[in-house]
Amino acid sequence: MPSKSKKTKSAGRFGARYGKTVKATLVAVEQFQRKKQKCPFCGKVGAKRISKGIWKCSRKTCSKKFAASVYYLK
Repeated sequence: MPSKSKKTKSAGRFGARYGKTVKATLVAVEQFQRKKQKCPFCGKVGAKRISKGIWKCSRKTCSKKFAASVYYLK
């Protein structure tokens, strides 16, 4: 028996609760926060979110750890 396709992505953990719009918004934010973003120090794409508001640049030349916005760098 084939498995069902997963349309809800990371919001699938909520099941049938909270509604489609709220879950779609959550998926958009979570996908963006997990991508590498532009580091404010070296200006290159390499900053990754470690935890709430804590970011670290993964480039060898920079490798700074800093505090910034909670979900994504502006």
